[in-house]
Amino acid sequence: QFHEDGFLVLEHFFTAEECDGMRSQIQRIVAEMEVPPHCRTEFSTKEEEQLQAQGSSDYFLTSGDKIRFFFEKGVLDERGNFLIPKEKSISKIGHALHAYDPVFKQITHSSKVQELGRKLGLERPVVVQSMYIFKVQPERLCLVAVTPHQDATFLHTEPLGRILGFWIALEDATQDNGCLWFIPGSHTSGITRRMVRAASGTSTCVEFVGSERAYDDSLFIPLPISKGGLILIHGEVVHKSEQNSSESSRHVFTFHVMEAKDTSWSKENWLQPTPELPFPSLYT
Repeated sequence: QFHEDGFLVLEHFFTAEECDGMRSQIQRIVAEMEVPPHCRTEFSTKEEEQLQAQGSSDYFLTSGDKIRFFFEKGVLDERGNFLIPKEKSISKIGHALHAYDPVFKQITHSSKVQELGRKLGLERPVVVQSMYIFKVQPERLCLVAVTPHQDATFLHTEPLGRILGFWIALEDATQDNGCLWFIPGSHTSGITRRMVRAASGTSTCVEFVGSERAYDDSLFIPLPISKGGLILIHGEVVHKSEQNSSESSRHVFTFHVMEAKDTSWSKENWLQPTPELPFPSLYT
């Protein structure tokens, strides 16, 4: 089914206790968070805003081997000061929780994740990034939707088909609070757009090559999932999430794995392994 659809829902893959442990740990991380105002980057999935915010920010570009904080639109003033409490302003934390935080490291490399990798036939999977996504409504300032996209746009490999996302619902994900939507079978048509590192001296750190296809809204199907559920996401499957129109948050921990056997990671990707953090093997 995964190979046919490009995604797979595995309900109750993680226990409620494991989900609560991740949420408690992120509360501690946020409570201790110190981000200098000049590093406060608003996170967006719209192309022009991505180029303006992440694209001009070294803070984003060098976050692949660190734990860094990204904020919702409209929560910062022009000096980078918070307009609302910081814990309600955060959009996501990335991109190396899997490497540097013991709770998220244990989840990423848990025996059931490794067993799933083996069942999928992954021979040399490595973890390339991880993110904690909040999907909250910060004081009703903002209702963020994630536009239709393919993960391989941002994490490019030669050949394609070597990126796999693990998306873990830490709370029930419903149509009201912004569950994922997919176009089944859309992982077989390649990609038409890539986000790449820009040449030095340009005004942004990244740029887009090519353009996103126009997608028929009627082709998307919603995938609500219960707390503890896991969605496997093929790197080329088209997916999105709508804005959170509910009173409840939709916390998620997600990480991406690459099959490293006979695969090259694009030197043009925004995310690059570093001497401090080469991509760690999924199998321990």
